[in-house]
Amino acid sequence: MNATAPIYQQHEENTTWANSLQFYKDEIVILRERLSEIAVKNTNKEILAEVEHFQNQFIIQRNNIDEIMHLIKQNENAIIAEINSNPIAVDHRKVKAHTEEKEQMESFEKTFNDLREEYNRFSAKWM
Repeated sequence: MNATAPIYQQHEENTTWANSLQFYKDEIVILRERLSEIAVKNTNKEILAEVEHFQNQFIIQRNNIDEIMHLIKQNENAIIAEINSNPIAVDHRKVKAHTEEKEQMESFEKTFNDLREEYNRFSAKWM
């Protein structure tokens, strides 16, 4: 089944997701700075292995953010093309729903929240 959604709704979701992803990107910068502090204060090999784990996870999540942002930008470009092709009654028209972007965003947020919780437990122990 090809689901559809109003153009304005998709644009609003895209904007919300892009803002959230930018927030997550900024949060990664802060978490990495705190992680560096932990690495400097603790030279135990086990702790440094955990530090490396989190460094790798932050890199992976940063890449995931970039991939999702790319999907969102492609969807926005499709919306713009649709509007430009027929600008009449845009606020009443529907386009193919952006299910892939929604699924990617929901999956990313769950993964990132789990990572944040794991990291907070680790940092609380070693800060």
